[in-house]
Amino acid sequence: MNGGGSSSLRSALSYCVQQVRNYDYHHYLCLLELPTEMRKAAFALRAFNVETARAMDVASDPKIGLMRLLWWQEAIDKLYTKKPINHPAAQALSWAISEHNISKPWLKRSVDARIRDAQREVDDIPESIAELEKYAEDTVSTLLYNTLQAGGISSTTADHAASHIDLAEKHGLLVKQGGRLEILLDNDSREGLSNVVFEIASVANAHLLKARELAGKVPAEAKPVLLHSVPVQVLLDSLNKVQFDVFDPRIQRGVLGVPPLLFQFKLKWYSWRAMF
Repeated sequence: MNGGGSSSLRSALSYCVQQVRNYDYHHYLCLLELPTEMRKAAFALRAFNVETARAMDVASDPKIGLMRLLWWQEAIDKLYTKKPINHPAAQALSWAISEHNISKPWLKRSVDARIRDAQREVDDIPESIAELEKYAEDTVSTLLYNTLQAGGISSTTADHAASHIDLAEKHGLLVKQGGRLEILLDNDSREGLSNVVFEIASVANAHLLKARELAGKVPAEAKPVLLHSVPVQVLLDSLNKVQFDVFDPRIQRGVLGVPPLLFQFKLKWYSWRAMF
């Protein structure tokens, strides 16, 4: 898979685009705003995230899910020794590594964190927001770091903004899904849950504000990569409208609680104004 125009690579990249569209739609829309060559690598990276993030969810047995993650751990080592792997997401990732010098430690860090999480006992839940943030940094922030790297963008400020955006996103998705909130929940009432959701959403918003404070120092070419802030803002606005009640059916409508066309308009608006 040396050439960007080979039929096997086109097929692999097409698979990646479809996976992201099917299972990570709001990020699919964000990636469409990237320059073409960076977009290809970004879809390969995001599809890798889809494959590893869903490994435990789609497995009928947790042991099978863990085996899939261990397979990806081994696959990363093989990709960096140019050993062929018969999997479209791995093939696309191989191309991205070759063409854009993607950092191996960041990819390893992501899958290693998911393996550690998969090996937890069922009742072994995170005990603090700091622990959740560490997991987010290891699994999600590495995606934007690698995407920036794929675009040839070397900027400590952009990396710093990416870290805050991904931490905001992780908190936002946590409250949307209602997952792992028991680390903070003192009672099982709906009102109590809404209070917890508000607290975590506030942390997400604080990270967004910190990222945007850096906007003036972020290179222009990095700003399309940082459009991942838009889904977080949309979700936080949607939660605010329903008083942070994650069981309100309006949250599940459209894209993060808003009609798809409105979401795309917001994304385009930020893109046109070179904002994030």
